[in-house]
Amino acid sequence: MVVRQIVSIDEELCNGCGVCVTPCAEGAIELVDGKAKVLKEELCDGAGFCLGVCPTGALSIQEREAPAFDHHAVEAVSATRGKVYIPQGCFQCGRTEDQGVLLPCRTKGESTWVCTRCLPALIHG
Repeated sequence: MVVRQIVSIDEELCNGCGVCVTPCAEGAIELVDGKAKVLKEELCDGAGFCLGVCPTGALSIQEREAPAFDHHAVEAVSATRGKVYIPQGCFQCGRTEDQGVLLPCRTKGESTWVCTRCLPALIHG
């Protein structure tokens, strides 16, 4: 065990939408009984890409004692799971992640996605 950053999910706040599963490329987060859970802490790299997309704010980063991140375990999970994601689209133009790069963002109190074409207009008005 090492002290490191790891994702924590508040089960009370989680609505089970599953949107956090997609940005977790390592496969650490899965839906279990209608709630998101970090099933194997050694799969969580602590990057937090899942945080920005949670509509209820159920995810956070904690620095605590946890198993070390295991690249080999991630490779094994990735090989068995294949390409698994919930398709997302830009809230401005509808462009999907299959058509271009999407970034998580928050607007009007909601977590959503924006494509790189629409992002400059959001930044510069």
